[in-house]
Amino acid sequence: MIVTFTANPSLDRTVALPGPLERGEVQRAVSVRQESGGKGVNVSRALVASGLESLAVLPGADSDPVLAGLRESAVPFVSLPIDEPLRTNVALTEPGGVTTKINEPGPALDGNQQEALLKLLVESSRGAGWVVLAGSLPPGFPADFYATVAQRLRSSADGAAPRIAVDSSGPPLAAALTGGAEGMPDLLKPNAEELAELAAAAGFPPASGDELEADPTAAAAAAAAVVRSGVGAVLATLGSKGAVLVTADGAWLATHPPVAAVSTVGAGDSALAGYLLAHGRGAAPADCLRQAVAHGAAAASLPGSTVPAVNQTTPDAVTITALRKD
Repeated sequence: MIVTFTANPSLDRTVALPGPLERGEVQRAVSVRQESGGKGVNVSRALVASGLESLAVLPGADSDPVLAGLRESAVPFVSLPIDEPLRTNVALTEPGGVTTKINEPGPALDGNQQEALLKLLVESSRGAGWVVLAGSLPPGFPADFYATVAQRLRSSADGAAPRIAVDSSGPPLAAALTGGAEGMPDLLKPNAEELAELAAAAGFPPASGDELEADPTAAAAAAAAVVRSGVGAVLATLGSKGAVLVTADGAWLATHPPVAAVSTVGAGDSALAGYLLAHGRGAAPADCLRQAVAHGAAAASLPGSTVPAVNQTTPDAVTITALRKD
């Protein structure tokens, strides 16, 4: 089973525009979609859509629309009741897939609630193969919360501890690497911009996200620097350029033929789900990367934050190239 943890879940509203976004003007939407979201929630949705067992752990009142949406889509979850409503995020999509996102901060949780949420995750993760720590943190959370979670999961494991994947950004992502050996993720899933920040902190020569996205060899070298800092593997998504996977044993680039992009919301989350899906089936690292890119491409071709099932993906269309790590 794969457990996902979303400390700051959301109700994701996607508004499709008929043309480019025009600031300061009145525009009529072509369509509006609404789904339960947040990075971890999206990963669970994608896994369940492909028939894999997953459990989403999140805060939220029983009557909250986010939890109602999970029930409607038959995604198993456990939640920590809170009084405040969960946030709503809005994505504006233009023809061609250009997406503008407006994310609310989310409800603040006090120290007692944070500890209760952590305990709920630990209890729910017993026997899990993977735990995915994903998304932003709500107001009031310490930046190193994910490192603390990883340490607690490992120290509390009755038997083998679950593998831990982290998909976040900014201070929570950087601080996820500050917990020592007990807090280090087994897998990181940054985009190019996030990879540039992590690699710079690991001593890699400064580079922009655009530079890494345009040069997969440089992206692999940057990811290798992060792996040398103690991370098990880095799955770095590079937008339309595909993705690279770097482990201690190798580095690979995966590319997919261009797709007609409809919405990029949740494409990275689907890529992570594809990787975990293949890993759970015993696939080799390069083939885990193959399914990750196939899932990400399929998600980008779907409206809103719709997640693809594995039968909607085209892994045979993905090209894998071995890369140097240095």
